[in-house]
Amino acid sequence: MSDDEKFMKAALSEAIKGLGHTSPNPAVGAVIVRGGNVIARGWHRRAGEPHAEIEAIRALRKPELARGATMYVTLEPCSTHGRTPPCCDAIKAHGFARVVVGAIDPNPKHAGRGLSLLRNAGIEVKCGVLEGECTSLNRAFNKWIVKRIPWVIAKAGMSLDGRLTRPAGEGQWLTNDRSRADAMKLRAQVDAILVGAETVRRDDPQLTIRGVGGFEDKQPWRIVLTRSNRLPRKARIFTDEYRDRTLIYRDRSLREVLKDLGRKGITSVLIEGGGTVLGEALDRRLVDEVHFYIAPLLCGGPDVIAGQGVGATEESILLLQPQYERLGDDILVAGLIQYATKP
Repeated sequence: MSDDEKFMKAALSEAIKGLGHTSPNPAVGAVIVRGGNVIARGWHRRAGEPHAEIEAIRALRKPELARGATMYVTLEPCSTHGRTPPCCDAIKAHGFARVVVGAIDPNPKHAGRGLSLLRNAGIEVKCGVLEGECTSLNRAFNKWIVKRIPWVIAKAGMSLDGRLTRPAGEGQWLTNDRSRADAMKLRAQVDAILVGAETVRRDDPQLTIRGVGGFEDKQPWRIVLTRSNRLPRKARIFTDEYRDRTLIYRDRSLREVLKDLGRKGITSVLIEGGGTVLGEALDRRLVDEVHFYIAPLLCGGPDVIAGQGVGATEESILLLQPQYERLGDDILVAGLIQYATKP
């Protein structure tokens, strides 16, 4: 590993701290290096607050230590004035000699502009260090900023043979405590959780984040799709302290709903059920990523995913670089989606 990669790894470690907190902004980390040592670190905490570069500069023991130093930042420094001033201006003003960037700004309006401004100011710029890792960190933002539609994750807990729920009266969980705790961490990373009306009627879910440190003050939007609008008004999502974070979409296609959520600044959506909604999402090729928690049970009964399905095996949806993790007796299968045919 080169020195540039080593220090970019340190910047990535800072960026990860912001995951789940910065939307609709990306998670970004920065470190300042002088004489081969990291002398300051920073990360973007939430939208409207200082960016990672500014946090790192403010963390310097003395501001003059920036002069002649190198800044490593996971995403191209901003070059325009939004909620905060341009980071490029601060980098130039503090006299940095070199800036190493992980990924270029995915916004077509800004891509490469910050790099050009820094180079024109006489600062040495290197781009593309650990680019893959820096880009994947902000998949949701990258998709939303270009297409204005959220990144969609399909999540389900199921038996080996695809059963999604227990029989009536037996409770709602098929998976174990470790799987449910991991799913809570997944909830903490997204802007919204989406379910169908039948899930609300059958399970009365809370759709909240519980037991995840650092996310006590976060509540994703709760999205409900319904055709009939026959929803129990005493359901917890309509009566709890977060009831103003619940949105109902009646008789709208999932594609239309996602477009509207994108217009509202929602960059990521976790679909938690039920099978009809998951089936529509996959049939319409709207899912980007899956997280399926599989319990060692054989239950029989309906499959987890409804919808039309594929007509031939060669049309099946593939997982790119699937990940497998054992959670007690359960298995998590996760990965990015690759569709065999275009929509």
